[in-house]
Amino acid sequence: MPLKPQTYQTVSAEEAVALIQSGQHIFVHGAAATPQTLLEALAARAGELSEVTIHHIHIEGTAPHAQPECRKAFRVNNFFVGKNTRAAVNEGAADYVPIFLSEIPLLFRRGIVALDVALLQVSPPDAHGYCSLGTSVDVALAAAQTARILIAEVNPQMPRTHGDGNIHISKFHKLVAVDRPLIQHPVKPLSEVERRIGHHVASLIDNGATLQMGIGAIPNAVLEALLHHKALGVHTEMFSDGLIPLVEAGVVTNEHKEKHRRHIVSGFVVGSQQVYDFIDDNPLVRLLDIAYVNDTAVIRQNPKVVAINSAIEVDLSGQVVSDSIGTRIYSGVGGQMDFIRGAALSDGGKPVIALPSTTSKGLSRITGLLNAGGGVVTTRAHVHYVVTEYGIAYLYGRSLRERAKALINIAHPDHRENLQKQARQTWGLSL
Repeated sequence: MPLKPQTYQTVSAEEAVALIQSGQHIFVHGAAATPQTLLEALAARAGELSEVTIHHIHIEGTAPHAQPECRKAFRVNNFFVGKNTRAAVNEGAADYVPIFLSEIPLLFRRGIVALDVALLQVSPPDAHGYCSLGTSVDVALAAAQTARILIAEVNPQMPRTHGDGNIHISKFHKLVAVDRPLIQHPVKPLSEVERRIGHHVASLIDNGATLQMGIGAIPNAVLEALLHHKALGVHTEMFSDGLIPLVEAGVVTNEHKEKHRRHIVSGFVVGSQQVYDFIDDNPLVRLLDIAYVNDTAVIRQNPKVVAINSAIEVDLSGQVVSDSIGTRIYSGVGGQMDFIRGAALSDGGKPVIALPSTTSKGLSRITGLLNAGGGVVTTRAHVHYVVTEYGIAYLYGRSLRERAKALINIAHPDHRENLQKQARQTWGLSL
């Protein structure tokens, strides 16, 4: 006999956020799962609250709680900085915590960040009463497990995903009914530079490899160049639309993975409606706790892990700056080091840093010296491959002189002569 649909009571967003009090610590569900309606209602209470700390990784939307008119009430604490909170961080009106993505759940589970309330967005309950964290299990699972009060938007447009993100409806203190599309990141056309980088990276990927990639043009360019590969697997902190054609073409089979064989493993998903439809009730995809997904000890067990990560700049010794432009915070540490190290320890693994050779203003992203204050996310001892549109530099086990020479060879031709001078004058290297 089929089970009856679960019934549940909902309240207005205003009534739900009335549970939040001054001085509390609030977690906000991130990426495509950002609870827009609850944040708007919370921001409307700015005049009556004070010393509320709001913790999250990058969130989508307008971030109403981070706007200037809310700053007396709320202090935003970013574990990863998105475009909508970047100005506040760099003006000193919000905070940034440099931390590996894999370790954010430990902050909650060990009580280092003791959460009072978690604001989430979930799917409606299934016949057994379980809601899904949908597109973002990542750090949200740990927040949901440790916060004293759970408040959630229940959205029928939130995909129901397989994996760790199931929460019984009885665990929620307040539920708010919403019916709004998730925020999307449509796929943009690739430039010639991005395609060239994609082809270089694809040349490093063997059949049977396990992939980690992020969102954006370069990961999409790599994926586009893999249509003739075979038996690839995916174990990644996140993925987007670019993966779908490889699954449909039978390129991604996950048959050689040691962990979760024949399944795609991720922590969160963000992209267009196509990728949200793809993950909805799809047993091929498992969204898991990021403390597990990004655990180096787990990553390294898969074969031929290729970790593809981006950077803001790389100096001639191989130091990789990824979270700031000089002292200005741009993003976050994220999972780059989790996967760079995991790939390096994997049998046949290849950690890859991929970036265009120049900035949008024509400045070289291969630099003699890092911009003052630039955050070294990946150390020169961890770097193996650096890729630009001009080729591949292999740095592992190479001296400073050899590294500088290899990196200059993949810098933009307009900057190579100056980089050679810097190698001699600043580093004392004879090339």
